[in-house]
Amino acid sequence: MTVTIDAATPADIAELRQLYYAVYGPHYPTALGTDPAEMSRLIADPHTLWLVARHPGSGGLAASAAIHGEAGSRVGRLEGLAVHPERRSGGLAHALTDELCRRMLDTGRLDSVYATVRTVSAGPQRVVSRNGFRPMGVLPNAVDLSSRESLALYARHSPGVLDRRLPVDEAPAPLAPLLRTVGASLGIDYGNIRFTAPKTTPARTTPTAARLEMIEAPSFVRRRFHERFPDSERWFYPLHTPNALLASDDDSFEVYAYLNRTGRYCSLIAAAPGPEAAADHLEPITRTLTRAGAGYVEALVPLSGHGPLSAFLAQGFIPSALYPAMRAQTDGGGFHDYVVMSRTAEQIDFREVVVDAPLQPFLDAYAAAWASTYLPTLEVAP
Repeated sequence: MTVTIDAATPADIAELRQLYYAVYGPHYPTALGTDPAEMSRLIADPHTLWLVARHPGSGGLAASAAIHGEAGSRVGRLEGLAVHPERRSGGLAHALTDELCRRMLDTGRLDSVYATVRTVSAGPQRVVSRNGFRPMGVLPNAVDLSSRESLALYARHSPGVLDRRLPVDEAPAPLAPLLRTVGASLGIDYGNIRFTAPKTTPARTTPTAARLEMIEAPSFVRRRFHERFPDSERWFYPLHTPNALLASDDDSFEVYAYLNRTGRYCSLIAAAPGPEAAADHLEPITRTLTRAGAGYVEALVPLSGHGPLSAFLAQGFIPSALYPAMRAQTDGGGFHDYVVMSRTAEQIDFREVVVDAPLQPFLDAYAAAWASTYLPTLEVAP
């Protein structure tokens, strides 16, 4: 049976919620498939394209997917890919993803689109791979659905974008396994990067432990965030709106975060007056978020930022994925690579993870980086 692919409308919201429940059950952690107000906003959003596959005649929904963008950013996120259990194996996931990318990437509206893909089976990985997405890394324990699940990061770029990446001369040595894996996967040459020891904070400037106050008032946090950061150039993370604010009791710094209590994960979005103000306080920041229910915390850090990367490494964050050519320079001269640094408070168990062949080297790279961080170097006495 053929289907018709067209844009989602507000009249579809009730049936869309039923579709996501049928696919994911009651634990789907994003508002796109559960919150009618947010769904209505996204359908009307000029920076978002939401497509559905309809049965001919009845107009009932067989599948849904969207690419979500935002003003001031040329990065999109593929999300909400869902095919009704009775319509699987019919190519609908591929058809929707292909149409979305054709309209958003091939037309030049976006420079790249990323997707976080489940690893409970190889199927979702193969869907995005067949549509030109390439693996960029693994995100262990990234989301809590019916159980704690690891995700894989995939991305697809518009033609010519990867060729305009800005060179980086030096990076912390623990990033080497990830960069070599990305280089082999995408054909990118990272051979000119010098891998050096992570930088340490001089003892004379090491700060005392910060006492933090955490504010969860989404509207207030959003207003204050946009006052502090009127443009997106100083954000760590695109396509995430903060809903939590962590402030030091001496008013020396603030950290803005997106905390998803349903999925029990958190993304660090920005710090004021700048990342360096909070870099030495990552341990109390992470501990506070863990107590608030985040079993997984992540941040995006420029590959060129040796100091910030070193600070995250010193607090047990692992280089989990690389996003090449993620953000364009303001003058349009090139694109910066970014590293996903992640830390999980829960035991990592890869026994239930299913990875397709192109993703396996990234799992190996993560294991190598984790071992170098958490396993001691043993010396054998003569």
